[in-house]
Amino acid sequence: MDLTRELRNVVGSGKIAFGIRQAEQAIKDEEAKLVIVARNCPRADRFDSFKRVYHFEGTNVELGAACGKPFSVAALTVLEAGDSAILDLV
Repeated sequence: MDLTRELRNVVGSGKIAFGIRQAEQAIKDEEAKLVIVARNCPRADRFDSFKRVYHFEGTNVELGAACGKPFSVAALTVLEAGDSAILDLV
């Protein structure tokens, strides 16, 4: 699976939320299907109890670039996968 292609696909066709607080809220509301955290996410340990977490090998800047965004992304929450196969990561 080409992770960068799937990230861009889910950003374009799915429903996602950017950010640590949004990820925590989506987990609490049981809306999160997958959480992707960057290697340098400052609070990555908060997601350890959630079963569907993927640890991105790159930094938050690299995760933002992989998503096609001009900003850093420490955490990305997939609410709906859209046309992507991103949920196959975990």
